[in-house]
Amino acid sequence: MNIQKFSEITDISSHTIRYYEKIGLLRNISRNASGHRWFTEKEVIWIQFIKRLKDTGMPLDNILQYANLRDEGDSTSELRMQILEDHAVKLEEKIAQQKYHLTKLKDKIEHYSKLIELELNT
Repeated sequence: MNIQKFSEITDISSHTIRYYEKIGLLRNISRNASGHRWFTEKEVIWIQFIKRLKDTGMPLDNILQYANLRDEGDSTSELRMQILEDHAVKLEEKIAQQKYHLTKLKDKIEHYSKLIELELNT
């Protein structure tokens, strides 16, 4: 598929796709007879994984480190797993913090709800 279709499927701008290729997150992209980039399902799966990591807050530098290790092959599986485990711990900490904030926010909403109900009954 061409870059336009790849962009539509992955919901990533063509500018970002070119940037990812430039920094090495997307590698060995095929070219068609006209020299235009040609993407396969393999790149779709890979970019979805990159998006998932970004959506969970992993910095591009860490994703690039993961990508470099991935290109080195199975001998780096332990290092790649460690990157993902470290990120999972950070993500769990963020989730716990967000849950705490949500609880405090709901407590404040409950406070106002009771205050408003009291005002209406007086």
